[in-house]
Amino acid sequence: MVVFAADQLSKLWVVTNLTPFESVPVLGEVLQFYFVRNPGAAFSLASGSTWIFSIIAATVTVFIIWFARRIRSRGWAVLFGMLLGGTLGNLTDRLFREPGFGVGHVVDFLSVWGFPAIFNLADVAIVSSMGLFLLLTLRGTGLDGSRSPRHPAGSESTPEING
Repeated sequence: MVVFAADQLSKLWVVTNLTPFESVPVLGEVLQFYFVRNPGAAFSLASGSTWIFSIIAATVTVFIIWFARRIRSRGWAVLFGMLLGGTLGNLTDRLFREPGFGVGHVVDFLSVWGFPAIFNLADVAIVSSMGLFLLLTLRGTGLDGSRSPRHPAGSESTPEING
């Protein structure tokens, strides 16, 4: 819930204090606040299909809540917590912001020099959870916290058969 609260509080601050399409330097040109309302997915793609993103986000939310009982690893719990918080943050915008229920525009405001999209804290959490997913998977960490054995390069994982 930390991610969700941080996302929604930051968006509340943006909506009440910033003017749309006006750049506010935070760290010079490297990081700026630039308030936009995004009707689509990343990079404003599929802006006419906002309701589809609402259904997908609701499905992901239900799946995470249902699946959470199986997680015994701290790393996987953090991953699913970030994913849930980020998904709920953007879903809340789609459900309760203008122009209407299920088709609301997501509040984006973080602009990083050289990066072609404007995003929010929910997006940061979702992308970070995917990075953690890659790390946990590459390390062989299971949902229960166990690690699968590693086989050195060039070794075989099947036993030898002697004739």
